[in-house]
Amino acid sequence: MIKYVLEQKGFLALLLVINIVGTAYGYWWYRGQLAVTPDHFLIFVPDSPTASLFFCIFLAFLIVGKHVPYIEALAIVTLFKYGVWAVMMNLLTLIVSGYLSPAGYMLIASHGAMAIQGLLYAPFYKIKIRHLVVAAIWTLHNDVIDYVFGMMPIYGSLNQYINQIGYVTFWLSILSLFIAYLLTVKQNVQKTYNF
Repeated sequence: MIKYVLEQKGFLALLLVINIVGTAYGYWWYRGQLAVTPDHFLIFVPDSPTASLFFCIFLAFLIVGKHVPYIEALAIVTLFKYGVWAVMMNLLTLIVSGYLSPAGYMLIASHGAMAIQGLLYAPFYKIKIRHLVVAAIWTLHNDVIDYVFGMMPIYGSLNQYINQIGYVTFWLSILSLFIAYLLTVKQNVQKTYNF
């Protein structure tokens, strides 16, 4: 039943519009940080909107019956990673400061949905190991840019925990890649060989 709904053109079109709006808002949310980011790091700073941009591209191709496995791999990995990451950062902000703005609660809801939608579409992805390797390189390279070169999203109240956040983020990347592998590459191999 869920798969039937997820593949309906009308639902896909609605989801695409929602994700386009969310992606645009995400890039707007990063506007202050992007204004002070060196040009060569610009592509790596707006993590969540870039993840949802990958998903928008996937949805657009799915609507017309095409597959883009490299984009699909980037979408599932980064949607889960940055969806979970943003939920964690906002909850940590609430714990550390004792307060979270309405925008913070909106970010928890929207990023939680972001992570879930990436996983829900796993049966539709045509990902092979080479696609996941490219997603791994992108994702782990992004962690280096964020936490070695200091380009991570700015959460002022959490600056004192930046080393711990970087460590957890690295392992969240590994977990995201592992989940993507289990839900796509491994599932596709099992279907092919009827394990």
